[in-house]
Amino acid sequence: MVLQDKTKFGSPKYRLVVRFTNKDIVAQIVHAKIKGDDVIAAAYSHELKAFGITHGLTNYAAAYSTGLLLARRTLNKLKIDKEFEGAKEATGAFAEVRTKKEDQGDDEKRFPFKAILDIGLARTTTGARIFGVLKGAVDGGVAVPHRPNRFPGFDKKKGELNAKTHRDRIFGKHVADYLKQVKEENDEGNTVFASVIKAGITPESIEGIYKKAHAAIRANPVATKKAKKDVKSKNFGTKKTTKTERKANAAKKVASIRAALKK
Repeated sequence: MVLQDKTKFGSPKYRLVVRFTNKDIVAQIVHAKIKGDDVIAAAYSHELKAFGITHGLTNYAAAYSTGLLLARRTLNKLKIDKEFEGAKEATGAFAEVRTKKEDQGDDEKRFPFKAILDIGLARTTTGARIFGVLKGAVDGGVAVPHRPNRFPGFDKKKGELNAKTHRDRIFGKHVADYLKQVKEENDEGNTVFASVIKAGITPESIEGIYKKAHAAIRANPVATKKAKKDVKSKNFGTKKTTKTERKANAAKKVASIRAALKK
């Protein structure tokens, strides 16, 4: 990522930076410069609330949606979103990305926007949520070089990916199954899905929620700017007085002391 050809000093190398917190997913397209990293575009899982995903903002399905949002937002900003639409429907299947390094010269079309996955200190275990963001970005039209061996549903012995298993994870089937189990047990002490049940979300409706969110993201991925609040700042410092004011204040104090002594 750091090495650069001598004939390509200004050619940027982009990174798909993915970070997870306890309550959020951060996905950014970053370009490294001498003065520091320059963020081209960013997407956060808490933004998914605007697209209908209000619960489970850190699971695999939310990670996929965040990656899809970032990809569509980036391509929209670069004005190439119409040219590179990616996978119109999430199938979970592995698809090779087209890069200049591995291109045979058969296709004369423009190369897609390329970014290298940057996961920081996270572990690259099979089925990790980080690869959900990667899959979402690739389906969104960004070329991220990868292999299918870290996606959920990959069979190491057969050496192939089960697309159906991966699709089920993208649409939150594992969440729906667990929610169904909790409802069947009817455990009043279990508060795992308390807010989900209160919101009226059923196991059967979860897949539809993610499908609608994917369609909404593709329709309008542009970030909405928050209106600035007109807040008046408070000045907690003491006001500086002039020499004449200080003399007047001192004269008042002397006069009040004299009046008190006369009494």
